Amino acid sequence: MQIHPTIAAMLQKSRDAGVPALSAGTPAQGRAVMAAMRPILAEAAAREGGEPGTAEIVEIPTRSGSIEAILLRPDGPASGLVVYLHGGGWVIGEAADFEVLGRSLARETGCAVLLVNYRKAPEHPFPAGLEDCEDAVLWAGKHVAAIADGASSIVVAGDSAGGNLAAVTALSLRGAGTLRGQVLIYPVADCDMNRPSFAAYGTGLILTPTDMRWFFNHYAPEHLWTDPRISPLRAADLSRLPRTSVVLAECDILHDEGIAFAAALRSAGVDVTLREYPGMTHGFIRLHPFVDVAAQALRDIAGDIRAMI
Repeated sequence: MQIHPTIAAMLQKSRDAGVPALSAGTPAQGRAVMAAMRPILAEAAAREGGEPGTAEIVEIPTRSGSIEAILLRPDGPASGLVVYLHGGGWVIGEAADFEVLGRSLARETGCAVLLVNYRKAPEHPFPAGLEDCEDAVLWAGKHVAAIADGASSIVVAGDSAGGNLAAVTALSLRGAGTLRGQVLIYPVADCDMNRPSFAAYGTGLILTPTDMRWFFNHYAPEHLWTDPRISPLRAADLSRLPRTSVVLAECDILHDEGIAFAAALRSAGVDVTLREYPGMTHGFIRLHPFVDVAAQALRDIAGDIRAMI
């Protein structure tokens, strides 16, 4: 296992500072750990050339009430809309934690980006967050022309648990004609934690098997984990899904289930682009202001989105 030196240095700095594991405390403490990266990412992005376009808070009606989202627009007319579902194990993270990533996606794709602040477990366990994401994509489909300067194309994207929510949302809306593509960045695709990558990359990195069990336990009772709405790799039918990009980190416990999900989609006749990034760990896409490989991955993802729309 050869971790990218910049990421290895960041991991060592976190250990030296005594930053706890995501699952070491309460959900509130885990959320605080993730939120602590916001100013660091924003400062790094500003050094790269500032923040393009505009940002506004929008309210999205759902079957359970309204939720907030951050709408980011590119500098020029938007060519489409990316509905982005952020990671955090269904438990931690907010749209604001991914605003730097969203702004970079808007810049690189020329699309408007909608960062959805879906409800989190354990306060709102499965299927609350999933329902919010489904409703947000449906709402976006009705309002895409107004949101994206007359464009009509929507791509759903997400990382980690957000990649899981994106995949399940695409499955639930299949046939509705809403989506032109899906981008799944190191997605949670299954509840099987006995795959080889869990053993190979389960120690000393940002996401551990203990973390995954902690996230799953907060999200849903164990007897539901095999439900395809939690483990989309177990869906009986993966056909008729839109063009898909699966983006994986080499050094990640979720690597193997990502490979399996991409293969299952291809077997079902889905047009799949599989991208694997050597030396990268789980969560690497948010590090694009610091890590050259992550910056290249962002450009690759943007190219996939432009092709989808």
